[in-house]
Amino acid sequence: MPHDRWGYDVASPPVLFDVEHEGETVPAVGQASKLGWLFVHDRRDGKLLYLSEPFVPQENLFARPTSAGVRISPGTLGAVSWTPIAVNPETRTAFIPGIDQAAMFYTRRLKAAGEQEVHSYAFFQQADEDDRGLLTAIDTHDGKIRWQRDLPGSLVGGALATAGGLVFTGEGNGRFNAFDSSTGELLWQFRTDYGVNAPPVTYAVDGTQYIAVAAGGNSLFGYETGDEILVFSLVE
Repeated sequence: MPHDRWGYDVASPPVLFDVEHEGETVPAVGQASKLGWLFVHDRRDGKLLYLSEPFVPQENLFARPTSAGVRISPGTLGAVSWTPIAVNPETRTAFIPGIDQAAMFYTRRLKAAGEQEVHSYAFFQQADEDDRGLLTAIDTHDGKIRWQRDLPGSLVGGALATAGGLVFTGEGNGRFNAFDSSTGELLWQFRTDYGVNAPPVTYAVDGTQYIAVAAGGNSLFGYETGDEILVFSLVE
C-alpha cells in the first residue's frame, strides 16, 4: 500500500487454497487484510483474482486527517491484525475473526519557534465506542459472505476449522467457542478466567482428536492475563 499513513500493513499470516476461476482450478493465496477484505491472488504469478465482500464495516478508508478529526473504520488495529484465519478446503470456506473498531484521525500543527519552519503531524485516537468481534465465513470461490457471528470485544486469537464441520475461536472474556461451520450456530462453549487470545490447534493421539489453546489474555486489550493451556477431546 503506497504511502500507508493509515497503518493498514499486512499482519495476518497468508493461507493457501485452490479456487475455480474462469473455468480453471487456480492455486491461490489468501490474505485477510486490515482493510476488511480477504485478498485472493494467483500464487503462481501474484495476479489478483478477487476481493471478498467486506467482513467488517468500512468508513472513510484512506481519508486524510483533519483538525476536527475524521472517523476511520477499520481503525488503527485493522479489521484483522496478527490473527490467523482458517480455511476448510472441502467446503471452500475461510473463517475470519475480525475487529470492528473505529478510530479518529487528527492533524495538528507545531508552533514555530524563531526561524524554524512550521510542521504538521497526524495521530489517531480510538473512537469512544465499544469495539466488537465479527467471526465471518467467506466462500473462497467468489468471496461472498456465508454467515457472520457478532461477538463482544475484539477477536485477536485466531480460528481453527476441522474436517468434522467445527470452527473454534476464543474471546477476550474467557469464552472458548465451537461453531457449526455451515451455519455459524454456537454448538459448545467453555469459560475460563483468562482471555482466550491465541490460535487453537488440533492433533490426534491413539485415534482421539484433541483441541488445545492457550489462555493467556492480552493486557493491550484489557483482557485478563494468565497462563493456562486448555485441552479438550472430541467425542462422537
